[in-house]
Amino acid sequence: MTVGLISYSEAKQMVEDNVSEASHQTIVQASDNLDVVFKTYEDFTMQLLVDKEFFALARNIAGHEDESVRYSSAKALSDKFRAYSLSQQSVKGMMLLPVRQGLHVVASGSSLSTKAETLKDSDWYRKTLELNGKTLWIAPQEGGISYDSKTPTIGLSRLMKDGVSSEASYILLLEMDAATFSGRYASVELGEGSALAIIDGEGKYVLAEDASLIGQEASITLPAENSKLAHGSWKGMTSDGSEVLAVYKTFQAMDWKLVGTIPVKTLTKDAEAIRSLTWITALAAALIAVAIGALVIMMIARPLVKLRNLMLQGADGNLAVRSSIRKRRDEIGALSDSFNRMMLQMSELAHEATHSAQAVLSTASRLSDASLKTSSAAKEIAVATEEIAGGASNLAAEAERGSQLTGHIDAGMKQVMSASGIMLASAAQVERASEQGTAYMEQLLEKTGLTEAMTSSMAEKVEALKDSTASISGILEVLNQLTKQTNILSLNAAIEAARAGTAGKGFMVVADEIRKLAEQSRQSIEIVARTTDTIRHGIEETVQVLSQAYPIFREQIGSVKEANGIFISVQQQMEQFVNGLGSVTHSVAELEHSQAALSEAMLSVSSVADQSSATSEEVASLSHEQLSISEHLVSLSGELNEVSSRLKESLAQFNMGERV
Repeated sequence: MTVGLISYSEAKQMVEDNVSEASHQTIVQASDNLDVVFKTYEDFTMQLLVDKEFFALARNIAGHEDESVRYSSAKALSDKFRAYSLSQQSVKGMMLLPVRQGLHVVASGSSLSTKAETLKDSDWYRKTLELNGKTLWIAPQEGGISYDSKTPTIGLSRLMKDGVSSEASYILLLEMDAATFSGRYASVELGEGSALAIIDGEGKYVLAEDASLIGQEASITLPAENSKLAHGSWKGMTSDGSEVLAVYKTFQAMDWKLVGTIPVKTLTKDAEAIRSLTWITALAAALIAVAIGALVIMMIARPLVKLRNLMLQGADGNLAVRSSIRKRRDEIGALSDSFNRMMLQMSELAHEATHSAQAVLSTASRLSDASLKTSSAAKEIAVATEEIAGGASNLAAEAERGSQLTGHIDAGMKQVMSASGIMLASAAQVERASEQGTAYMEQLLEKTGLTEAMTSSMAEKVEALKDSTASISGILEVLNQLTKQTNILSLNAAIEAARAGTAGKGFMVVADEIRKLAEQSRQSIEIVARTTDTIRHGIEETVQVLSQAYPIFREQIGSVKEANGIFISVQQQMEQFVNGLGSVTHSVAELEHSQAALSEAMLSVSSVADQSSATSEEVASLSHEQLSISEHLVSLSGELNEVSSRLKESLAQFNMGERV
């Protein structure tokens, strides 16, 4: 049965592996085919964005001042969209959705523009803006994407930017019939009961054989660790409890996956014959085993039960029992003869053990008396030795305690020395830092004085610039008067030319050009005047700021001088502190030498006490060992006495019958 089930499992696994590999290759080829289609539409949108005519029309719609030009450009672009939609049956519609306020919607049909405002509230519209020019594929939506459609459609959108200003004006939306994509894998057949579908990154159907499933949660959920892979296979349960084998491949254009599912039950139906044959064989083997078991019970089990009962009687003390199974010449008959010989030998052994137990009991009594006397003497020796060892141990403990205290004092002195060294180094660092701070403050004081001088000089130059700006304003006023007079002269010249008739037409043209030149001069003078006023106001604000900053520079100089004095004072105090730390360090060093001599003396005392304690402990250990041996000998004598008594009592329980 085990071999059959293993064979069934291996055959099932081989079928699943082979189908998985073949289906995976099919899915990869189908997805590569779809990637080509997706890439074709993406390339088409890119061609539109680099098309000069398309881009010129889009720029006129977005930024031309003439309303008629914007209208004609929008109509031309709409006709261009409509022509492409008619030439490509898969394209259902094209649209330019405005990103900025005041722009018109451009679509391949008038019915598409009615939903433009509602499209701006959709998720794909916001995602397209976030992608900043990259393509976004839009899954089919209920009621269509940009127009009401009875069949599902797939959309492609990307942000369109001005090539000069890089400013986004429109979103290009291309909407295709979903059947164009599903037809690419419609002829793919993975097996009986298989199904192919496109699932997005959120686990929802993009395309499915049943159109009502589009937009709903997929019946299978790929594990998180597999969903990150580009392609692979996975076996699991669907939402309705069916076990399926799923193969998938992620498209290069987006995070959608082409998923094929095959029911595992249809794959392994041919392997079910192995499992059925296994169960039939196991049932036949069970019937044969029952017949063999009944024969074994009759021929072997019953005689063994009789022998077991005789052995139990022998275990209870009846050594006179004998087996009556003597006619058989097989292993059971040999076992019966061996049992009879064993019981006979045990009876003889019991008689001999009874006599030996009596002799051992007598010897154990005499040994017990001698052991008691030896134990008493060993106890007295052990007590005396323990008293000697106790005194030596107390002496060693006191010496060790004195040595430990000396060690603690030594460690404390070393810590004091280390702390003094650290404080001395820190004080030296602080002293060096104070010297550097004093030098830095002197440099800062010098630079602050230079800054004050530069600020004063800049204020004088700004004041002079202010006077120059006033002179420019006067000159501009004179030029403005000159322009007005030129304009009047050109007007008079035009009047005189009109009076002169045909002879004065040339002079009238010259007068008109002079008038235009005077008008342009007036506009230029006004621009220069506004620029001059702006410069003058900026100069006045600069003068005001410099006036406010000058007292602050004066205060800063005072603060720097005070900080320099503080650094000098800190440096003098740190020099005194360093000298004091040097004296303390010298005193602590002398104290450390005295402590080292005391520590060596305490170590000598501790060593002598340790040797004395070790010798006493060794003697005490030997005494205890002798006492332990004596007590163990007494215990063994008692145990031997008890064992002899129990052996005699145990042998008395056996019914040995007549001795052979």
